[in-house]
Amino acid sequence: MTGSRLRQIGWLVVLAAVAALFFALSFQVHAVKSEVLLAERQIIALERETTMLETEFQARANQRQLSEWNAVEFGLLAARPDQYVESERQLAAFGEKRGLAAPAPIRVASADLPKAESGPREMLSPVSGRPVTLAAVDAPDTATTFAESVGELLAEASPIRPAQARTFLSAEAGE
Repeated sequence: MTGSRLRQIGWLVVLAAVAALFFALSFQVHAVKSEVLLAERQIIALERETTMLETEFQARANQRQLSEWNAVEFGLLAARPDQYVESERQLAAFGEKRGLAAPAPIRVASADLPKAESGPREMLSPVSGRPVTLAAVDAPDTATTFAESVGELLAEASPIRPAQARTFLSAEAGE
């Protein structure tokens, strides 16, 4: 073998070693990157849990403050078992007779509707009492079609794109 042939083989071995080190390093980078993403997701989950626990703590702290106010300021106490009534008659026994100047009791009106009717009843105007006819909605008018197309255009132009973000994250996780 000549010296030039030996040098060519040497460069080929060095090039193969560098390529193998490059691929090993890129795999290591992707592994660290996926660990960082997993850690970020865990941090977000822990922040949400912390927020939830702080909210619950504040709510319970408010309950204690309300309980103290009820006891000290208002003199309110929790109901005892002997304060509960078993029926409406027992509750009515606590009532007193109406006085002379007392207003009349509230009465509830009810109407018996015929049972023979089937299907929806026609709509009546509350002002005139005559039947109401609704506009036909079979053919879309141009204003509605234009508004829908503008809405779709604005949705496409929006910088917030959850579907694309999910696609990006799933593609990034797959790398």
